[in-house]
Amino acid sequence: MSKAERLIEMMITINAKRDFTVGELADEFSVSKRTILRDLQELERAGFPLYSEVGAAGGYHILKERILPPVAFLESEAKAVFFACQALQYYRDLPFEQETISVLKKFLNCLPLDLQNSIMQIQNRVVFWIPDRHRDSPLLKAMLLAAVNRHAVTIRYSSAYSESTRTIIPIGLYAMNGLWYCPAYCTSAEQIREFRVDRIKEILEERPCPKGKYPVPASIQEYLEKTETKNDCHIKIRLTDIGVKRCESECLLARGLKTFPAGGGMIDMEINRAALEWVADYILPFGNNAAVLEPVELTELMQKKIYELYLHYCHSE
Repeated sequence: MSKAERLIEMMITINAKRDFTVGELADEFSVSKRTILRDLQELERAGFPLYSEVGAAGGYHILKERILPPVAFLESEAKAVFFACQALQYYRDLPFEQETISVLKKFLNCLPLDLQNSIMQIQNRVVFWIPDRHRDSPLLKAMLLAAVNRHAVTIRYSSAYSESTRTIIPIGLYAMNGLWYCPAYCTSAEQIREFRVDRIKEILEERPCPKGKYPVPASIQEYLEKTETKNDCHIKIRLTDIGVKRCESECLLARGLKTFPAGGGMIDMEINRAALEWVADYILPFGNNAAVLEPVELTELMQKKIYELYLHYCHSE
């Protein structure tokens, strides 16, 4: 093994161990302790965050902010990294926003000039367009870490109608149409609800949640897959521009929203049949800015509600 190869392998080993002695590394790499000490000095000069403790129980330790070992990328792999990041550029709030900017700058500066130019051409030719519906989400990173650590958080939440204090167990985060959503088990409602992260105004308390205490899916992917499999009813609703704007703010309907270049749009999706009543109540105030095309059951619900309103306002005593 060459010295360069040994240094890279040593960085990988140190990152995995976190705490180690010179003797342990000497045995693992089959070299002398003097050689290991010289290698560690080189890593420290290169910025690797190590510190040592003297004494019988001493050794080397790696600081919390670790520097990862170098990784060799193929040209196509380097382009794939920037292509993936391109999909995120229109989300103004990201859990690790500053770190994302920093890593892309470091990565780009390490590439050959011709590859940098090639990547810039990709960035100028491909856009993952997201409607400009920016809402500040300052607690995005905190909510992600709460979900990762399986913590229960007590939040101050401002919905479209009121402000309340709730204790929730976040499942994870997903982004859609420029907004971030956090499905979570709500202890007061005793069921999973979806919370818009930009509407979480404050985290009042955070504490570990006993494993298995609440029926929370193991991952955000599992949650979304279960949500999809429960859908057994196809709805189709034509919308004007005003109807589109109203539906964009509702996460359930926004999933099936398609906009047209000439204006307006269409909700075309599968939902749970039990949600039809809610859809009818939500769409009713749209007036002629929405037209239900499918299913007949939803059309009949709309007619029934409109007739009840007619009786209430036009035939009241």
